[in-house]
Amino acid sequence: MMRTTNALAILLLSVISLNAAAPRIVAHRGSSVEAPENTIPAFALAWKQGSDAIEADFHLTKDGEIVCIHDKNTKKVSGTNLVVNASTLVELRKLDVSAKHEGFKGVTIPTIAEVFSTVPQGKLIYIEIKCGPEIIPALLDALEKSELTKEQVVIITFKENVIQELKAKAPHYKASWLCSFKKQKTGEMKPSLESVLETLKRIQANGLSSNTAIPHALIEAVIKQGYDWHVWTVDDAKTARRMAALGAKSITTNKPEFLRNALVE
Repeated sequence: MMRTTNALAILLLSVISLNAAAPRIVAHRGSSVEAPENTIPAFALAWKQGSDAIEADFHLTKDGEIVCIHDKNTKKVSGTNLVVNASTLVELRKLDVSAKHEGFKGVTIPTIAEVFSTVPQGKLIYIEIKCGPEIIPALLDALEKSELTKEQVVIITFKENVIQELKAKAPHYKASWLCSFKKQKTGEMKPSLESVLETLKRIQANGLSSNTAIPHALIEAVIKQGYDWHVWTVDDAKTARRMAALGAKSITTNKPEFLRNALVE
């Protein structure tokens, strides 16, 4: 049994090496198990723990500011229910979004500029757009004012029209389309390979970012067509090693330090 386990481990490492560099470890909403998600403390901790990148969610406020928050409203993170696009930055910044994390009282919703300022040289940020293409002008303005290079930025979103608008105005930024795969009652996996490839080409995406349910054949086809493939959200070592062996460019996780150590081991 031990010989079989060792053989499998060696095979896995060989496959990973053939798929080029090890995947980036992307901290999902920062180090979001140990600190309040989408906050400066969560991002600071992610960098301290050696993450290659952070993933952060963004909405546009009523007064045209970009803030870092996942939901359309603030109920989950603060207990107070403000709708983000119907609230001003000043109103949103009054909220404590520590989300029951002890030791983080008084944490506020950060602006996109504040999140950008945490990113060290050589590290990346995956910017998930949660609203529509109306955010693009403000986003490009924020990127222009930041010290980030285009190589440090990946735009991600489930919304095809957001990537289309971004590519029309700023084709030099990388963009990956988020897509969730699910097996139907018939046993068929949706969406299909054909529809995925058609969408990636039509919106001029640079990559596909998926959940772990994506079929292996589809991964192979996407990579063969020249697209990057990224995967989310992985918090266990076994799945992370499998995703790495399949050619993931990055693995998004809520536990960046744990996953990095597990992959090294």
